[in-house]
Amino acid sequence: IPMQKGVLILCDALTYCQKFNPEVIIDVATLTGAVIIALGNHHSGIMTNNKNLFTDLNNAGNDISDTIWQLPLGDEYDELLKSNFADMANISSGRGAGTVTAGCFLARFVKDYNWAHLDIAGTAWLTGAKKRRYRKTSTIIDTIYY
Repeated sequence: IPMQKGVLILCDALTYCQKFNPEVIIDVATLTGAVIIALGNHHSGIMTNNKNLFTDLNNAGNDISDTIWQLPLGDEYDELLKSNFADMANISSGRGAGTVTAGCFLARFVKDYNWAHLDIAGTAWLTGAKKRRYRKTSTIIDTIYY
């Protein structure tokens, strides 16, 4: 699914899960190729509206060598979602800040919840001797249960 369509499906899921009034919402997706340009295959990008949630996810990831790098969510990036044709654009207007603008788009749908988005496009699959899939599962489980 191209990023523009994937982000819309993810927003539907974020909106749907709110009917259960969760304490925390954590979504994980191979959302943008831009995160690979920014972080390569060594760290996953995280955007969150809650510092404690970032700390918990970061600590859990560090414990299992599955590192994350926090990317900003700010008004200057949210401005990039302005559109002349719709309530908001679901793609950045240029090459810059693709991962962050996708995160800002998602953040608009979870304003009342503690939320984190992990963009794992660069880290979902490893190559070489350490091949394993879906690395973020352990990080999230450690965060929730410990």
